[in-house]
Amino acid sequence: MDTGGNSLPSGADGVKRKVCYFYDPEVGNYYYGQGHPMKPHRIRMTHALLAHYGLLQHMQVHKPFPARDRDLCRFHADDYVNFLRSITPETQQDQLRQLKRFNVGEDCPVFDGLYSFCQTYAGGSVGGAVKLNHGLCDIAINWAGGLHHAKKCEASGFCYVNDIVLAILELLKQHQRVLYVDIDIHHGDGVEEAFYTTDRVMTVSFHKFGDYFPGTGDVRDIGYSKGKYYSLNVPLDDGIDDESYHYLFKPIIGKVMEVFKPGAVVLQCGADSLSGDRLGCFNLSIKGHAECVKFMRSFNVPLLLLGGGGYTIRNVARCWCYEGLHLEWKLTTRCLNMSIMNILVQTILFMLPLVTWKTRIHGHYLKIYVISYLTISQSFSMHQVSNFKKDHLTLSFLRLMKIRMMEMRDGTQIQTWRLMRSASQSQAE
Repeated sequence: MDTGGNSLPSGADGVKRKVCYFYDPEVGNYYYGQGHPMKPHRIRMTHALLAHYGLLQHMQVHKPFPARDRDLCRFHADDYVNFLRSITPETQQDQLRQLKRFNVGEDCPVFDGLYSFCQTYAGGSVGGAVKLNHGLCDIAINWAGGLHHAKKCEASGFCYVNDIVLAILELLKQHQRVLYVDIDIHHGDGVEEAFYTTDRVMTVSFHKFGDYFPGTGDVRDIGYSKGKYYSLNVPLDDGIDDESYHYLFKPIIGKVMEVFKPGAVVLQCGADSLSGDRLGCFNLSIKGHAECVKFMRSFNVPLLLLGGGGYTIRNVARCWCYEGLHLEWKLTTRCLNMSIMNILVQTILFMLPLVTWKTRIHGHYLKIYVISYLTISQSFSMHQVSNFKKDHLTLSFLRLMKIRMMEMRDGTQIQTWRLMRSASQSQAE
């Protein structure tokens, strides 16, 4: 599935970047089970958006080689890898003791093709690291990766194999120092734990504070032995918005880059920090989330972009499509090499039930809808929080922000936005 890609269009810094994008068409077929919030189908949705918008031509597209047993054992214990390889839905009742030992159960269920799934997403992340090490690209993307909770000998938080740790170990073959940044709403505990005692990897995690899975990531957790001061945790409260998030993110990361001087950066782009996420409680917009990616790109250091959490899957697909490519691109016919109406047809057919042909919308509104599709149509409800701190985000503030967001668009766009929200709600999942 290799395709010869072009350089990514230059960003605000005027630098063109070569991008390698890893995707396996089979990844969307894996299924955690009925009612489980983790849905690998979101990776297929993201890829379909990239393809339908004609943007894959800006990247080198690769089908990842499945990670081998010995690749996984660079971090994970042999008996754990053997267990993942052998367990099936049919045999799990005979291995109840092993299931408990390796924490495989409700959150991390046994499903058909489990080991192949692990090999696929781990292979994409390690493959991206290899491309960066050989200077074959400036940015590598694997949206199927970013499963940051898996430990050496156990599954955790929907994660079985820690592809991030494996990718960082690969990067360390070429780079003396690697920086890991995590913007998932959950603390990146598996990665922090793996590198807690080394000064070659610095981990920085921005996550929900308090009684929230996995319950780690206190600001006082700073590393141990040689790794002391090389773990940085930024616990955040419910309801944080774009402005407040960037107020912390940019100066902290700027100082880390200045002092640590990494040879490569791994950015986990968990989309459960978006407003309206099924399991989240932050109020980041897609543009606000993408601003973190844009900021990391501005340092012109080899960058590995990975997925992670994200459980309102329509928003996940829009977010990763928007930020994984070119944050300044415009949806024009020249950029996309197809007519605006053709894009509309592809998008509507793909993103059902957001909009259906039963919705009678004037062509003028349709064009505006497509142009603003990725960012304006984010499905969300503002997360409400109590005013338990003087400077905390209050409900009235959140409502004001929502009103201001609406007022930023002209009357036609507001009317279109409301119409699309109505169509979305009537066709709710």
